[in-house]
Amino acid sequence: MAGAKDKELILQTVQGLEEVETKTKDLHFFVGFDGFVDEIIHVVDKRVDFETYTRVETIAALADRIGRAAGLSTNIELIPKQIKLGGNGPIMANALRNFGVQLTYSGCLGYPDIHPVFRELADACETYSICDPGHTDALEFTDGKLMLGKIEILKEVNWDNILDRIPLEKLVEIFSRSDLVSMLNWTMIPYMTDIWEKMLDNVLPKIKTDGKAVAFFDLCDPEKRSTDDIAEAMEVLQRFEEYYRVILGLNRKEASEIATVLNVELSDKPENVSLEEITRAVADALGIYCLVVHPVAEAGTVVGGEYFHIDGPYTANPRLTTGAGDNFNAGFCLGQVLGLAPQQCLITGTGTSGFYVRNMRSPNLNELMEFLGLWSENVGQDF
Repeated sequence: MAGAKDKELILQTVQGLEEVETKTKDLHFFVGFDGFVDEIIHVVDKRVDFETYTRVETIAALADRIGRAAGLSTNIELIPKQIKLGGNGPIMANALRNFGVQLTYSGCLGYPDIHPVFRELADACETYSICDPGHTDALEFTDGKLMLGKIEILKEVNWDNILDRIPLEKLVEIFSRSDLVSMLNWTMIPYMTDIWEKMLDNVLPKIKTDGKAVAFFDLCDPEKRSTDDIAEAMEVLQRFEEYYRVILGLNRKEASEIATVLNVELSDKPENVSLEEITRAVADALGIYCLVVHPVAEAGTVVGGEYFHIDGPYTANPRLTTGAGDNFNAGFCLGQVLGLAPQQCLITGTGTSGFYVRNMRSPNLNELMEFLGLWSENVGQDF
């Protein structure tokens, strides 16, 4: 029965997208402020010859190998598989661009010249680059990924440099016309909380809102930031509710970390409780319009105090996982701005990421609908 119900929900989502797909060209989205060159890497387990090797399949296997080297030494061979645009902002923006929306992007795309990996994105939208990009070595495994980031350049993403690239009057104009604003990667941008506060003090009081615009935030793995920093960021984020429907997106690990910072009451350790329990608890503590939590194989959201859930189109053999969460965010936010129901937004989110991990690229709207149709025929199966 659950499978039949999910199939019906997926098909209803396709119908909902078909009814509003012509509206996407009239949507205006703003996304910022990071930018990375992502180098997708496999770790060699055994090398057969110069052309052939077997791959370290899991993070646990790599951890075991590193652990055995303690007090000794070891050699670990890395195989670059792909160089692509990266950073939470550019990946989400690129996915949104594929949906046909009008997009403004500001971030670390190369300065004064745009880096080649961002050229296609920059040519397709209104672009304000702040500085050169960071660099990420993304070690991919079947059970997750290790993101090894070189982020020193991100200190250049600060309020003064933003205003140097985008005058205040232009910022007000951009935010006034935007149906969604998204300021991502709080963890790696050291001055992001200050940027949010400056937006609240200098930009948002000058815009007119209709109560429908969305502000989307993704902290992007805050483990290395202090508890006080995270708590302050949550307080500032809540202030955006005066102007927007605020959405915070978290993966399952991040949800546990935020639950700990907020000191929410749970039946067990944050990492042990159900997706529903932790999503409800964190949502209640924050009091924002929407909290969405997306583990690998499912997603849950609380909107208006009500919990919604979907089992995603899981595959045990993803071709690319770096950027899957950002694609989920793009699909979920598109559904929100188009006025789809919360569970349908979970389906557009998991559908977008499901397409991405299988095809190593983001779908356009027609491809998303076709993928959802395929998913509806294979609910509960690895396809």
